[in-house]
Amino acid sequence: MKIAILDDYQDAVRQLPCFDLLQGHEVKVFNSGAVGIGQLAIRLAPFDVLVLIRERTVLSAALLKKLPNLKLISQTGKVAGHIALATAAECGISIAEGIGDPSAPAELTWALIMAATRKIIPYSNNLEDGLWQMSSIHPENNRLGRVLKGRNLGIWGYGKIGKIIAGYAKVFGMQVTIWGSETSRLQAIQDGYQAALTKEEFFSLNDVISMHLRLNDVTRAIVTKADLALMKTDALFVNSSRAELVESGALEIALKSGRPGFAAIDVFENEPISLKNPLLIMENVLTTPHLGYVEQDSYEIYFRAAFQNIVDFANGNPKNIVNLK
Repeated sequence: MKIAILDDYQDAVRQLPCFDLLQGHEVKVFNSGAVGIGQLAIRLAPFDVLVLIRERTVLSAALLKKLPNLKLISQTGKVAGHIALATAAECGISIAEGIGDPSAPAELTWALIMAATRKIIPYSNNLEDGLWQMSSIHPENNRLGRVLKGRNLGIWGYGKIGKIIAGYAKVFGMQVTIWGSETSRLQAIQDGYQAALTKEEFFSLNDVISMHLRLNDVTRAIVTKADLALMKTDALFVNSSRAELVESGALEIALKSGRPGFAAIDVFENEPISLKNPLLIMENVLTTPHLGYVEQDSYEIYFRAAFQNIVDFANGNPKNIVNLK
């Protein structure tokens, strides 16, 4: 079969041990994205199988209808809202779902929290310019970092990743407060953590807030300008889940107004991010290029499952198909 692996920005997939699973197939790895449905359709039309790296490429209904040769979409990790499932079924395109692991995104989130609170990146960058113990060249921003011990961490979403983050926080001596569904809050209480009584309390009392929700119609723009305006002037807002959880433009407005005082962001509404994005030049924002799952062990887990799904499909024994009955 002719297989396309999309959006492998670092050309890392062909270096994975699991890449050998695709021996005997014709494989093309794309290291850059295409702009617009027209360009994507021309690029992808020859292929029988597409391998998606999470949600980097959106396969809309209009695009799928322009891919007559496509038989299988092999998803790394779980399928989300980036694939037009109904249209795929109408076109006879199978979608195989993969597996994932919460370890890498949880560790990345904690690294962001640590780096932002201790101002590690600006200290390091200024040291390269010969500035000793300077967190900023602007006197009003040249302030000390601080420890996490004794401070309050708010976690919105008590799923697999949220639970790991809560465990990290406990080790570091933080007080953990959970917000989310009633089920999440009750589970958190059973696990020995606090649950906020209201969303207003959650945003106003915590020193660090970290988002760990799936993106869907309910959670889209669930964090509003009004929510962020409740945060402390020295609080840190962390988002390593999905940018669309926050009302569009709200975080930039909130940071400029001083509530919260800081942010650490790994996800953006449009990726790769435009260099004109204002968050990139804000001194009180730490940004990373969506690295949550971008890590050697996670890639091997994700792609081994995705490639095995292709092998099973090619052998007439499809598994983990989510859209065809």
